[in-house]
Amino acid sequence: MNTDTRTRSVTQETTVKAPIERTFRFFTEEMERWWNPDHHILEAPIARMVLEPRVGGAIYDVGTDGSECRWARVLAYDPPHRFTFSWDIGLDWKVEPDPARASEVEVLFSEAGSDLTRVELTHRHLDRHGDGWEQMREAISSPGGWPAGLGRFTAWAEEQLVMPPRADDRT
Repeated sequence: MNTDTRTRSVTQETTVKAPIERTFRFFTEEMERWWNPDHHILEAPIARMVLEPRVGGAIYDVGTDGSECRWARVLAYDPPHRFTFSWDIGLDWKVEPDPARASEVEVLFSEAGSDLTRVELTHRHLDRHGDGWEQMREAISSPGGWPAGLGRFTAWAEEQLVMPPRADDRT
């Protein structure tokens, strides 16, 4: 992991033993299946997580009581190579309504060999969170932050390989 205070970003990488198309789909379309269920800011227990797979779409959580928490906007959606979303979560771990105070998460996917995909996640522009932004950097770079998130993703994605691919997989 690289934490660069000059650029106000955190970068984390992993390699997934799966073809790039499946890895991208697993990361985006199946996000609710690998995301830590304790990492949500809803007041109610989470029922599901939704990612609208298009620029301008949202990432939001739906509670068991029907409440919704829109915590990200899709900024780039370029399968199977790039996915970028806003991090509309403030230092108080509540939704940040001002887009100018949101950081961004860019995830790049590249082939790393036969049926191997390198995933590079960069959480950038952390200083947009304002005074005290360093606490966000510390939280997302801590063992329970993006390192754990990408670890969960990698383990979950590789478990899916024992299952037959869906018809829309190009593997």
